[in-house]
Amino acid sequence: MPHSQIAPAQKTAHAPATVVSAKPVVLPAPGRGEDLQVRVSAPAAGGDLPVVVFSHGFGWSMNGYAPLADHWAAHGFVVVQPTHLDSRTLGIPADDPRTPRIWRFRVEDLTRALDGLDTLEAAVPGLSGRVDHDRVAVAGHSWGAQTASTLLGARVLDADGVPGEDLSDPRVSAGVLLALTGLGDSLTPFAVEHLPFMRPSFTTMTAPALVVAGDSDDSALSTRGPDWFTDAYTYSPGDKSLLTLFGAEHSLGGIPGYAAAETTDESPARVALLQRLTTAFLRGALHSENAAWRDAVTALEQDPEPLGKVQSK
Repeated sequence: MPHSQIAPAQKTAHAPATVVSAKPVVLPAPGRGEDLQVRVSAPAAGGDLPVVVFSHGFGWSMNGYAPLADHWAAHGFVVVQPTHLDSRTLGIPADDPRTPRIWRFRVEDLTRALDGLDTLEAAVPGLSGRVDHDRVAVAGHSWGAQTASTLLGARVLDADGVPGEDLSDPRVSAGVLLALTGLGDSLTPFAVEHLPFMRPSFTTMTAPALVVAGDSDDSALSTRGPDWFTDAYTYSPGDKSLLTLFGAEHSLGGIPGYAAAETTDESPARVALLQRLTTAFLRGALHSENAAWRDAVTALEQDPEPLGKVQSK
């Protein structure tokens, strides 16, 4: 049986709800080598709750990213966090035969979570019957953002530049893409050799999305600078917004977790801004509360010392 817990939500001006979560909820995954472990978090009350499926960055697990996952759950969303095969909690060695396809297993993890939404819903005490299965967004950080982007329509190019299989999912209507790596034409030799899947095309990523980039995120995987992380906004069609966070590095202030080794730019204020703006975007995308997003952007524009800026197209 999954462990369940009730935790008080963070105090904000929006009077967040108490959050209920369950972990691990296990979904059978034939052919994966490991069943899929998932954490599910949701507000303890309320109905017609939309879903956000979150893909973690390299090495993390369902236990990470509490600054975002708990905040979204406290503000009316069911947050689903699968543990991918690259998680340090699983200890799979680099020479495992599944390693070349882990990027693809990651995508399948997200679709499997959507396929198993009834099971996930039933695992959280009191959640059954309160979830709106027709309002779904995906989100992810770093490698997780690339994973999430494929469900929005991004595709992986092969060595000849030919787009691979369309892995988009019609159940997903929007996305939040945090520190999403850019095009593959500027990869370092190491990335070319070891990360051949890191050659996305965003030309078919038509679903609405908020792309978040740090203007101090200088990746060792690319010969370009921080603007590499804005490619998904620049090269994708349709309804997109770009949030650029000033002074932010790859952890965007600490979204994986405070005091984590990956958090080189810890900033509670930056994370709080990201909490507000991503929540407002998700409300606009899944609740049609467009005023929430407009108000959040306006507040940022009127801040005398803004921590970032938003562009939209």
